[in-house]
Amino acid sequence: MSGLKKFRDKIDNIDSEILELLNKRTEVVLDVKKAKQTGQITVYSPAREREILKRLTASNRGPFPNETLKLIYREILSSSVSLQQPLAVSYLGPAATYTHLSAKRQFGASAIYQPESTIRDVFTAVSDGSAQYGVVPIENSNEGVVNYTLDMFMDFDLKIAFEIMLKISHNLMSKTGKKSSVKHIYSHPQATAQCRRWLERNFPGVTVIDEASTADAARKIAKQSSSAAIASELAASEYKLKIIKKGIEDYKNNYTRFMVIAKSSTPKTGRDKTSIMFSIKDRAGALYSIMQPFAKHKISLTKIESRPSKRKAWEYIFFVDMEGHTESKKVSSAIEEIKKDCLFLKVLGSYPSGE
Repeated sequence: MSGLKKFRDKIDNIDSEILELLNKRTEVVLDVKKAKQTGQITVYSPAREREILKRLTASNRGPFPNETLKLIYREILSSSVSLQQPLAVSYLGPAATYTHLSAKRQFGASAIYQPESTIRDVFTAVSDGSAQYGVVPIENSNEGVVNYTLDMFMDFDLKIAFEIMLKISHNLMSKTGKKSSVKHIYSHPQATAQCRRWLERNFPGVTVIDEASTADAARKIAKQSSSAAIASELAASEYKLKIIKKGIEDYKNNYTRFMVIAKSSTPKTGRDKTSIMFSIKDRAGALYSIMQPFAKHKISLTKIESRPSKRKAWEYIFFVDMEGHTESKKVSSAIEEIKKDCLFLKVLGSYPSGE
């Protein structure tokens, strides 16, 4: 026991040193706040955060794991930003949706989170200044694009500040945590679709009921003893539910991409994407012609989607994601070259690629 006490005393001393260093770091953060106010520099800098995390994980010799290190520093950085200026972040609610979870992964616990009822409401909150940032889903690796989000970029003059890639893991949960008591299962249709085979094998004949979100499903069954919900672990914690089975998604390589919207883009970080939207003239070979400048400048396109413009029959809006930043010559040159073949073109933003 005496040997154990010696180790515990050693840990206590190290914890005291960590606490002292955290406070010293915070004093420097407050000095940074004053310097930024003098130079009118934006408080939140994703590029600076990425630089810090990259440097720390590269120099970490272990055995402390890098993933945990990043989570801890995400909260340290979130607290530091909050001390300089609290960040208001709107997201597609309610609380404990996957969008909420992705927002917390990006901005940490110290941000002020504002749930919104619709994707349009998130865009509106950022546009009218009631939030500095908004978080909305844009696509899932299995179920495809969230078209409504694309439509909003036509209605609002906002930029993509960065993207978040979140691995989606669905969990079956209930008030009792007992599989035998489940008579109905609630969830968002997309979550249900991603778990369809597992549900057919494990709950054949059980009624699956659609809800507006996975969080709504969890909230609804919190007072029902014979129902279950498919939702995130955050939802189980938020609504005090017990998990029956973790990771019930049919495909484990299941990611959702979220866009963080703001009034301005993000400076170049060295590993960036640029998104644009455009409409082209109705003539043979128009789309082929548009693609040529990207090939000419050796720009890799990571995505291309089309949506009806809703202004004229058979007129389409194209959305393109490419590697690179508009601050780089090859990207800016390619965009300038394709403008001549477009009815209109809008740069949606340049931003750090999600990890």
